[in-house]
Amino acid sequence: MSTFDFDLFVIGGGSGGVRAARIAAGYGARVGIAEEYRYGGTCVIRGCVPKKLLVYASRFAHEFDEAAGFGWSLGDRVFDWSALIANKDREIARLEGVYRANLDRAGVTLFDDRAVFEDPHTLRLVNAGRTITAETILVATGGTPNGHMGLPGGDLTITSNEVFHLDEMPQRVVVAGGGYIAVEFAGIFNGLGAETTQVYRGPEILRGFDDDVRHHVHAQMAERGVDIVTNTVFEKVERTAGGLAVTLANGRTLEVDQALMAIGRSPNTDGLGLENAGVDVDDKGAVIVTPYSRSTAENIYAVGDVTNRVNLTPVAIREGHAFADNVFGGLDRKADHDLIPTAVFSTPEIGTIGLSEAAARGEYPSLDMYKTDFRAMKATLSGASDRVFMKLIVDAETDRVVGAHIVGEAAGEMIQTLGVAIKMGATKADFDSTMAVHPTAGEELVTMREPAERVRP
Repeated sequence: MSTFDFDLFVIGGGSGGVRAARIAAGYGARVGIAEEYRYGGTCVIRGCVPKKLLVYASRFAHEFDEAAGFGWSLGDRVFDWSALIANKDREIARLEGVYRANLDRAGVTLFDDRAVFEDPHTLRLVNAGRTITAETILVATGGTPNGHMGLPGGDLTITSNEVFHLDEMPQRVVVAGGGYIAVEFAGIFNGLGAETTQVYRGPEILRGFDDDVRHHVHAQMAERGVDIVTNTVFEKVERTAGGLAVTLANGRTLEVDQALMAIGRSPNTDGLGLENAGVDVDDKGAVIVTPYSRSTAENIYAVGDVTNRVNLTPVAIREGHAFADNVFGGLDRKADHDLIPTAVFSTPEIGTIGLSEAAARGEYPSLDMYKTDFRAMKATLSGASDRVFMKLIVDAETDRVVGAHIVGEAAGEMIQTLGVAIKMGATKADFDSTMAVHPTAGEELVTMREPAERVRP
């Protein structure tokens, strides 16, 4: 009989932690889990899911405008922010209930509390004022949005946590940052009718994405009315009679109602007492782990964004599942971080898998680049300026597709399906031999015949 209260205790009730807890319990382990906020984690509660609901809401105005070209006459349009937020909150509450029910059904003991380490096997539940012990402990506390970072007036800004709970929709918004969270919220507020400015310190938004994708998205966002200001940062934020005054380092001052800081996220490890358990972290606070998610303490593991490997919800789920299979199922499993399809729910939407052109040039001596940029079919009648961009990057020596990038409507849906083929090692010849589905945007992926550019040593 074990002397520990639990065989496994999970800190964090997000996607990775919940999956690990359920799978471990299915193997017969006695499992406990602690979550200090709400079950479901960032993705479900204040991340991917509520964000995409807001994205849907933001795109209706454009669709209403397009409807006229197809013979529809629409009356007065009225948007109710409070109704959207109430409906969003109701759905998030439902999803949290599903997470709780699934854990309970699996036999996992739930603690609505904050757990911190006292030693490698002992955790203190802060609110309950008691300790529990576990043979194995999994850290799955995710990430947290970076705040004002010492910015004068930074306490007047909000992050992606607070943006989902605003009482009123701001009519003038400035978003700081150039990553996927920043471009998504810039698109949301712009689509809902707010005067929207995005400020990024670098020369182009979406650093790390393919350069052609970056330029295309920037141009399309600007076409829709987002004012994208690059090569500068916030210098200070001040309260005014009408809202906020945001002064930029380039000397420009913006009068806004809300200033959203979307300048990245950091591993959520502060105050967990990891040092008491012998768990090492890197210079960013991420738990250092092996490919099997084991930390520097033999009985302590970590999965998801807290490890700062690939910060995506499906990756956290796969890591959590692999951990449980290994430790409690006696299997040899680890998450494969290669060729992960992903989407950015910007407007226009991005779907991508594999290497950018810049990364591919550094890895392969011979490349063929296939590109297409065309007006969306719907836009031919609506009169909209929406354009679709697609790009395939091919290793010329093996003909294997090593990168695929799509910008346009349903790009996320397309890249999920396309990801299967590319993960299997599809070649350009495989694409060419696949019959097109007409008329679709996706048919362009199998009809691009001549490279836009050839790279040879």
